[in-house]
Parts: sequence; C-alpha cells; structure tokens
Amino acid sequence: MMNNSADLPYRPCVGFMMLNPEGKVFVAKRIDTMALAWQMPQGGIDEGESPLDALFREMEEEIGTRNAAILQEYDGWLHYDLPQHLIGTLWGGKYRGQKMKWYLMRFQGQDSDININTENPEFSEWKWLEMNKIAQSIVAFKRPLYEQIVASFSPRKPNSL
Repeated sequence: MMNNSADLPYRPCVGFMMLNPEGKVFVAKRIDTMALAWQMPQGGIDEGESPLDALFREMEEEIGTRNAAILQEYDGWLHYDLPQHLIGTLWGGKYRGQKMKWYLMRFQGQDSDININTENPEFSEWKWLEMNKIAQSIVAFKRPLYEQIVASFSPRKPNSL
C-alpha cells in the first residue's frame, strides 16, 4: 500500500543561482535523466549542517569549485512537490519533494575552474544561460519554483535581462 504523499515531509535542500560577469546563470544537465532540461545546482542539507555550509559543500561536490560570493539569500524557503510517479523512487521514498533555501552567487573564477567531472558526478554538461530563459529550461514540475527565484533575484532595472 502506497503512502499518501501529503503525509511525507519535504527534503531540506539548498540551491544556488550563480552569475558570471556577464550576468548569465550557470546551468547543467543531470546525468541521471533523459529529460532535455537544464537546472541550477542544488543538494540536500545533511543532518546538523547549516544551509550555508551545505551551499559551499554542494557547490564543490557538483561543480568542483567554491569560488563564488553570496550576493543575496532568498527570504524564506521555497517548496516543490515531486510528480506522483517519482514519489517512492527518489530519496528512498522518504520525501514528497524539497524545501529549498536559495542563494544568488557571483562566480569569481574562470570557466576553467568549473569541473563537473567530480568524484560523484551529477551533470553531463554545463553552460551559461540568460536569466530570462532559466524557467523554460527546467523540468515542468520545478518551473513555478524557478519562476519565483528569477523574480526574486532579477535585476530591478527595466530591460536589464
């Protein structure tokens, strides 16, 4: 008998929108999916770990560098629910989705500092993408969350995207 997904908790997680000097956003394709989707790096917060510690650990684990500075922290947590067919297959079936603390970062290195061929690679390729194209590039069930992130972290000047 399958659990009601509404009874499951959200997995605590961090994510980051990392900008290069041109204001484009780091996105990558996941190794473990055939979806034609690009996402920003994200990962779970370990037991007893602060979101800030998880942020820099995940950054190093996923893209091979910590060479970025925090520009802004999203005020509060964002949530998304997994589609029903994925509940029970991801994270040992213990979570209905993720609650996420998001950060806006400025990349301070060179593209050559980024290395997605880490010890446990999660991405097959990466690129810099215009911020106004991010929400359309992610899997559909995360799109509302990405739209909130873009709205929160977008420059406030008109025509600056």
